[in-house]
Amino acid sequence: MTTILIVDDHDDIRDMMTRQLQKRGYTVVTASNGLEAVLQTAQTAPSLILMDINMPELDGIEATMQIRAADAEMRIPVIALTAYALPGDEARATAAGCDAFHPKPVEMDKLVTQITTLIGEEPGS
Repeated sequence: MTTILIVDDHDDIRDMMTRQLQKRGYTVVTASNGLEAVLQTAQTAPSLILMDINMPELDGIEATMQIRAADAEMRIPVIALTAYALPGDEARATAAGCDAFHPKPVEMDKLVTQITTLIGEEPGS
């Protein structure tokens, strides 16, 4: 089963993305900040992480770097999500270990294409 971790500090965005991905056959776990993301990754070992960049406590860049440091062998793909795509955000996300970048508002079809490209499988397989 393909499990996706959605990390976003906005409940409505997490809920919308959870419903959209579950409809497409994915198992979804969520975290509302970077600290939860690091813990959730250690507990559930998701197939892929959708990481919001701008969050309180621990932002997506820092959380990705901590996840990368903790799981060097597994190398879980991370897609950075940001509503405020500034020049340099994509480069910072890539430098932190993100595998792809997706500006908000999320385009679900494009995002699902990125997900299947990174994990190399269709939902539920």
